[in-house]
Amino acid sequence: MKILIVDDEPLIRELVVQIVDDLDMGIEVIEAENGLEALDKIRTETPDLVLLDIMMPKMSGFDLCRILQTEPPHWKMDIVILSAKGQEADKQIAKALGIKKYITKPFKIEEMIELIKGYAVNRELL
Repeated sequence: MKILIVDDEPLIRELVVQIVDDLDMGIEVIEAENGLEALDKIRTETPDLVLLDIMMPKMSGFDLCRILQTEPPHWKMDIVILSAKGQEADKQIAKALGIKKYITKPFKIEEMIELIKGYAVNRELL
């Protein structure tokens, strides 16, 4: 299984990498610091799960989702929004873009462990 973590904050990426490493489930983590870099990695690496921030330089998470909707191989990709923006309007935008899960930062480490472990076992967002 392959996870792409997309966040312009290196500490968030490092935390998720550490969580995955501690799970010791053979999960590969790919990192991107903005939406443009993420788009390239999605097209070349084909991750199973994307943990995506909204507010980033060069391309926002929502703009990335809009582009992915136009690309048939990627439009049903499992994406989890991981954002400090917790307003209902943002959650509604995410829902309209087909996002199944929205986690507000700061997140609980236990919540991230449960999400990743559950996805690794079931290959779907619970």
